[in-house]
Amino acid sequence: MDYRNLTPEEITRLESQGCLADNWNNISVHKNFKPDYIKHTNFSGKVKLGVFEDEFTLPGGLKKHSGLKHTCLHNCELGDNVLIENVQNYIANYSIGSNVRIQNIHHLYVEGQSSFGNGIEVSVLNETGGREVMIYDKLSAHFAYILSFYRHRPVLIKKLQGMVADYAKERTSDIGYIGDNVTIVNAGAIKNVHIGDYATIEGARHLENGSINSNQYDPVHIGYSVMANDFIVCSGSRVEDGTMLTRCFVGQSCQLGHTYSASDSLFFSNCQGENGEACALFAGPYTVTHHKSTLLIAGMFSFMNAGSGSNQSNHMYKLGPIHQGIVERGGKTTSNSYILWPSRIGAFSLIMGRHYYNADTSNMPFSYLIEDKDESVLVPGINLRSVGTIRDAQKFPKRDRRKDPEKLDQINFNLLSPYTIQKMFKAVEILEGLKETCGETSGSYTYQSCRIKGTSLKRGLKLYNMAINKFLGNSIISRLSKCSYTSNEEIRECLKPDTEVGLNEWSDVGGMLVPRSEIDKLIDDIESDNIKHVSEMNAIFEQLHKNYYSLEWTWAWDKIQQYYNLSLDTVTAQDIIDIVSQWKEAVVELDRMIYEDAKKEFSLSSHTGFGVDGDKHQQKIDFEQVRGIFEENPFVETVLKHIESKTKLGNETISKLEKVVS
Repeated sequence: MDYRNLTPEEITRLESQGCLADNWNNISVHKNFKPDYIKHTNFSGKVKLGVFEDEFTLPGGLKKHSGLKHTCLHNCELGDNVLIENVQNYIANYSIGSNVRIQNIHHLYVEGQSSFGNGIEVSVLNETGGREVMIYDKLSAHFAYILSFYRHRPVLIKKLQGMVADYAKERTSDIGYIGDNVTIVNAGAIKNVHIGDYATIEGARHLENGSINSNQYDPVHIGYSVMANDFIVCSGSRVEDGTMLTRCFVGQSCQLGHTYSASDSLFFSNCQGENGEACALFAGPYTVTHHKSTLLIAGMFSFMNAGSGSNQSNHMYKLGPIHQGIVERGGKTTSNSYILWPSRIGAFSLIMGRHYYNADTSNMPFSYLIEDKDESVLVPGINLRSVGTIRDAQKFPKRDRRKDPEKLDQINFNLLSPYTIQKMFKAVEILEGLKETCGETSGSYTYQSCRIKGTSLKRGLKLYNMAINKFLGNSIISRLSKCSYTSNEEIRECLKPDTEVGLNEWSDVGGMLVPRSEIDKLIDDIESDNIKHVSEMNAIFEQLHKNYYSLEWTWAWDKIQQYYNLSLDTVTAQDIIDIVSQWKEAVVELDRMIYEDAKKEFSLSSHTGFGVDGDKHQQKIDFEQVRGIFEENPFVETVLKHIESKTKLGNETISKLEKVVS
């Protein structure tokens, strides 16, 4: 951009419009600059000005011409068509983009050198320290997971911290940045804050030492009465309605509002926090809490919905708040639930009541954990037949609000995966072992500080085996659908995995499902300096996520051989037909269970409270008008269509395989 000094005539004009400068020679302007719309403005230090040619159309239709009115600028560079007016104090040390509107603010400045929130240590999980995560603009849930949970690798931790420190150093400056098309109105104090393109800051009370990483694809909104210190907010997020943040990272497309309060916490993609409180929280993707009385503290959650009054305790110990807990993906807490940390709750489990005995149900996914007379009762696998579980699995991908083409978190939404199925294999082994040790006729069994009823154990075994059959059958049908085959040899060639990577254990690394061997390889590369920059790590996470289904098949085929006693060298079409038949049976039966569970929502007892002033007939009509008819419920229709489509798919696959047999 071509800049020039002000002409004597322009200086005279500006002075006549109430403008002052400590040195007019320090003011440079665009070659097409006109002073018409600059009034009652004080200039200090070096200032660069663009042109003031366009108008802003404000909400309600009012038009305002770009320009400067009643403000003070110190060491600032302004792009074209900026509107700044009614700054109570001053704006200092900022580079401001084009088409920016700043009105009615207290002050906006950078003091000293700032990294704008990058490099801030967040004492996640353990309030007293030990698992600190250094936040930065591109922080992913996966990077944070490794940094916080792999403290047994001190060399790794030092390298990761060094990477973030290097990034923070790159971002450090004594000049702040406000991008293009930014709106800042009715705000209080803003100090050392980087503000990206298309951001809106509306009525925020106090923002200090942070980055608002907005962009044109997914703007950020910071709303009324927000107070934030030492923070980063990523694209697409909304932080509003009196939210208070201290040492927090807010990932992509999160929503925090209704006076939510959080300290030393990480929120990753699509999290929602309203009314309640978070402290030392690792909120993986889709952690949701809405209620005033709810506290999430010192825990890691993901794909989680916290009921009203949910609470955890990490401080009922003489050495202070040093304990932490994990609720694996898909967990739910009912109203007034309580867990004493340390505890670990299995994936897609429901927590009801109060639990004081440090339960570890990690190897029992899809379970209920219920309080009964001060005792924790475990109901294994029961959530596999729950309509709520399936609804959640369907809604998560639909609720991905991220519009930014650069996705920081690589999220796997699969309900059944190597991660959950490996736990089911362990669950079957554990439950069979309990049955063998205590006897088949035992009324109850004890496992990890929990009691399991005899009937629950038998049902759990059945449900887990059905889910295993479903997953393995899904995998083999999906694999065969990609091949054409007319012989057993061609089937074997099709079933052969693309890679040996994926065998053994899998991990849920902050919402990304990945073989543990690949995480170990990544760690080795970091420790040996083969990976030196945070961007390289994010690229690896992205590639691992893209390779998921290839890696999944490696694992699934290995388990298919073990579970059904098969071998790649000898497997036949008839063997596959047997597997598909079991798959079809499992899928249909599970769907039937879900259908019956959904039917409970339309039972006579569910009509209670409907048709308040009417008889039974009017009650029924009122219920149907509000809740609809069971057979016409969209979810019910989906379940029935799923039964039909999967039955058809199974029959078609079997028919194709029978041609090989014959």
